[in-house]
Amino acid sequence: MRESLVAAAFQLFLERGYEQTTVDDIVALAGVGRRSFFRYFPSKEDVVFPDHERCLADMTAFLSSGGEDDEPVGRVCDAARLVLRMYAENPDFSVQRHRLTRQVPGLRAYELSVVWRYERALAGYLRGRFAGLRDGTLKADVIAAAVVAAHNNGLRSWLRSDGRGDAAAAVDHALGMVQGAFGAGPTYPAPERPEDVVVVVSRRDAPLWRVVQEIETTLGPA
Repeated sequence: MRESLVAAAFQLFLERGYEQTTVDDIVALAGVGRRSFFRYFPSKEDVVFPDHERCLADMTAFLSSGGEDDEPVGRVCDAARLVLRMYAENPDFSVQRHRLTRQVPGLRAYELSVVWRYERALAGYLRGRFAGLRDGTLKADVIAAAVVAAHNNGLRSWLRSDGRGDAAAAVDHALGMVQGAFGAGPTYPAPERPEDVVVVVSRRDAPLWRVVQEIETTLGPA
């Protein structure tokens, strides 16, 4: 039923335009009643974004399941990739929606409100991870905004190309900049210093202080 309503809505949006299509038109084409429509979608705007609630729930669950050993910036970047996966599951639908939101100011405003909810979810996770740190809240909000901006840059580049090319590669490239700027880089063990072997030739009856002095002179400054 849900998929039928979405399909009917977009067919009419493309044929008549978004503003000219009513909920009654959608349910008539889908062959259901108005009550069925509002059981799934609170408004006509919601039928344009039928998958964001599920994706937001998946993102929240993914962040909540993380452990203290997870690098925070990498974790939120991986969470953002869940949104990309949602778009990539149905490229044709995603491209159609992108075109529609560019044409209808009300849908653009609705989309921005959805993006803000994703950003708040990321920031909430980071605030918890950075709790107690100096400027922890500020850092969390800045990184969350950067992750969303980077993800959307790669995603929209793919959508503008009509879904051609590798969406994941574009988003990974953009998110890599965020991780490079804010994330913890790879750690490497400090190189081992070779052991110094010093051979000192001294008289058997030389005082100990003289032997130590010769060793220090050979090794040089520490």
